[in-house]
Amino acid sequence: MNILRLLDKLSYDKFFTTEASRLETITNMSLFGKKAAAAAVPLGLGTMMATSAKAETAKTNLTGAVLKSTLTDALQLALVLEYLENEYYSIGLSTPGLIPTSDRTVFMQISKHESAHVSFLKSTLTSLGITPGNKPTFDFTASGNFSPFTDYNQFLILAQAFEDTGVRAYKGQAGNVMSNKVVLQAALQIHSVEARHASQVRRMRANKGWIELADGGSMPSATNPVYAGEDNVNQAGYNTGTLFGAAAGSAAYDEILSGSDAQTIASLFIV
Repeated sequence: MNILRLLDKLSYDKFFTTEASRLETITNMSLFGKKAAAAAVPLGLGTMMATSAKAETAKTNLTGAVLKSTLTDALQLALVLEYLENEYYSIGLSTPGLIPTSDRTVFMQISKHESAHVSFLKSTLTSLGITPGNKPTFDFTASGNFSPFTDYNQFLILAQAFEDTGVRAYKGQAGNVMSNKVVLQAALQIHSVEARHASQVRRMRANKGWIELADGGSMPSATNPVYAGEDNVNQAGYNTGTLFGAAAGSAAYDEILSGSDAQTIASLFIV
């Protein structure tokens, strides 16, 4: 398969304007749940598979329930992050004189993407029989640490922090959405778009489009949690910094954010 065509397909924004059908979503998760239940049986316990069909069905149902819980938790976390970004850009664009005319086109497009992501995640949760979480009340000053709607430079700083958080958070949740191939594909599509946003905003701040050594690109200390661990040059036991240098070794691999770390960052801006 042509990898460039695959990546282009995964970055297709129009996907998010079309709802995944409830039947397709539930069917995919059900099929995965059955396969995962069988694969989860340890070697040597095969004789125990001779239990009653009723017991086996119960086991399969339990596995499916755990997978669904993990999946929906990941989707709820993603929804909170998308709520945050969507409202941030909406307020920024509606604040007179904040965003220069030359930059408004960029943020108008990013805002449309974030709005589409919110709609998609809410639709997906609903299709799984889960009520989407309500939009939190946000405080984008982070208790007085920022003034993003009166200072355009600070608006860009937080935009970069939010986009960089989104990239790492989606990467960190990939394993938790693998139980549904429709959702996994969508998560990859959103992840790639968030990465494009992050790179664009970083360059608008005259930074590199990637992160080196967790410096975040001249970011204030209040955003340190966003970049924690990004200076890692050890990947699968291999020190990439030894051959390529620390900066290149760090930038070559984007680190993940755990769900709890992503929630901690988001909570800084939630009342």
